Amino acid sequence: MSERVRRVFHFNGANLTDPDPSMSPEEVKKMYASSGYPALTNASVTGPETKDGKAVYTFKAAVGTKG
Repeated sequence: MSERVRRVFHFNGANLTDPDPSMSPEEVKKMYASSGYPALTNASVTGPETKDGKAVYTFKAAVGTKG
């Protein structure tokens, strides 16, 4: 029996909990974008990077100018 590695999501200095291990990182990003983190709408997902036995994903907001 294999144990699933715990996932952690980082965005802008905040640690976001994994709402559902069956969701893809992209689905997690969309869920957070619609529930309090609108800057995630156009963010990219990087990772996972293994740290302390956890799979760490980072959401990076797109940087640019309007107009």
